[in-house]
Amino acid sequence: MASVETAMRYVLLGAAACFVLGLHLMNHPARARRGNQLSAAGMTAAVLAAVVLLVSEGAITTTGWIVFVTAAAVGATAGLYTARRVQMTAMPQLVSLFNAVGGGAAALLAVTDLLHPGAAALPARVTVPAGLDIIIGAVTFSGSLIAAGKLQGVVASRPVVFRGGRAANLALALVFGGSAAWVVARPDSPVALAALVLAALAFGVTMVLPIGGADMPVVISMLNAFTGTAVAMGGFVLGEPSLIVAGALVGASGGILTKLMADAMNRSIPNIILGGFGTGDETPAVGAAGGGQVRAVAADDVALQLAYAGRVIVVPGYGLAAAQAQHELAELGNVLEAHGITVEYAIHPVAGRMPGHMNVLLAEAKVPYPQLKEMDEINPEFPQADVALVVGANDVTNPAARRRGNPISGMPILDVDRAKSIVVIKRSMGHGYAGIDNELYTDPKTGMLFTDAKQGLAALLAAVRTFVA
Repeated sequence: MASVETAMRYVLLGAAACFVLGLHLMNHPARARRGNQLSAAGMTAAVLAAVVLLVSEGAITTTGWIVFVTAAAVGATAGLYTARRVQMTAMPQLVSLFNAVGGGAAALLAVTDLLHPGAAALPARVTVPAGLDIIIGAVTFSGSLIAAGKLQGVVASRPVVFRGGRAANLALALVFGGSAAWVVARPDSPVALAALVLAALAFGVTMVLPIGGADMPVVISMLNAFTGTAVAMGGFVLGEPSLIVAGALVGASGGILTKLMADAMNRSIPNIILGGFGTGDETPAVGAAGGGQVRAVAADDVALQLAYAGRVIVVPGYGLAAAQAQHELAELGNVLEAHGITVEYAIHPVAGRMPGHMNVLLAEAKVPYPQLKEMDEINPEFPQADVALVVGANDVTNPAARRRGNPISGMPILDVDRAKSIVVIKRSMGHGYAGIDNELYTDPKTGMLFTDAKQGLAALLAAVRTFVA
């Protein structure tokens, strides 16, 4: 049995190495699939090794086997079903739900340990991470559910604020802080445990409700980091190094991504958590941005511009995702490239509703990875672009960000207004999440093609094929 346990410990160590290598492979889109596969293989090996360890120790009873097999079957079926059926537009909601599941599961590890009959004898090296695990995991669980609800439209995506909200948050923080100290001192106290869990769950709700739709990419990254940190704390509770490694990787990478997302919006993370910035999906105002003149164009006119361009830069946004028009956009790019036109895609870090949303969307449509250009790489290229085609992007293209005194002041944007000609596909002159007019729309170089992204791109594709035939 000792040899079996040793072998399985090596398997768990190998699984942790797979997580590290998998994360490294995800540094580049072309290697991301292999990174996912390697990480999935490591997780499969870790689960099997854990089961073998439990069997070798005789820790699984008949009832335990029934629960284990049933739970594994339900979880695997649900995961496979959602992964295959979820639309790319709903991917942010799915990520939020995964965050919730991860945080909740990590918190339950600590709760189960503290409910054990021998909890009173647990040392501080177990009770301290257990308290942190419950706090972080419970906040992640309830906060992620609210974030998913906001993204799905079940909960208002605008900031939900109420009088005394910040005071309530402070009070809840004090309650779960005091409860955590109580749990460390008296780990066998059910009252302390219940107070800790309930206060942390409530704090997750009150923390995310005041955060608006504009900040959801940052919130999702932050909650992902919380999930990893909770898992790492669970590893300390169980004395399991593989959990510590996996959780620390997720927590660290999620934290770095959160900082990058916040920087991309020129916002501080504490400011985002305080809430009140994003306006959500309110009814858009219709009218000329900034009081200037708007030039409407027809699909045939735009197609003619594209057909005779030498270089086209496409700027995708959430409107593309909402219309599920990524395949039409990819096909249009293929037709233009076949005609000898250089096509590139400008990706803003916070375009869409989750980190990497546009990358995932375009990858699904099989857009070649080398054509996807990050903001810092593509911005110097806009002056050389004959046409910048904006599909459903709003705030990330607004030149108002270069001026002081508005909600997006200082936010790094894509320099679309520096292209020789600009075409914007949009249903109306509606505002973005920041709630201000986009000055790009009244630029004399800009033509507005007022239509749904899917219909507009389909019309452009048909017209371009006519011109290049």
